[in-house]
Amino acid sequence: MDIVVGILAFFGAVFVLFAAIGLLRMPDTYLRLAVTTKAATLGVGMLLIAAAIHTYDLSILVKVLAIILFILLTAPVSAHLIGRTAYMAGIKLWEGSVMDELAGKYDHNTEELGSETQKEKDAKLDEKR
Repeated sequence: MDIVVGILAFFGAVFVLFAAIGLLRMPDTYLRLAVTTKAATLGVGMLLIAAAIHTYDLSILVKVLAIILFILLTAPVSAHLIGRTAYMAGIKLWEGSVMDELAGKYDHNTEELGSETQKEKDAKLDEKR
């Protein structure tokens, strides 16, 4: 069991290290969010599983599984909300970004999502009714 704990702890620490390096190396907020969410979630999960196996206690295993489930459910949602807030605040994408799917669909003045052409289509549809 010590070998399994050692392997899980090692790989968990490596993934957390990758998340830290990615946080320093990525050029913009959005890529930093992606790297840290994925790598840190996996790394922390592996470290928690290693700790649960090491203690060899069922009550701790249940608590660790609950914590891992909580992290898996909340990390992507919080990263999405942080990224959306950053976009709405006007934080620019990296100049090497290939695609901006929200370009032209978000009005920074009114803080509404939807392109002007869509608003015009809705207005015309309302006029027809």
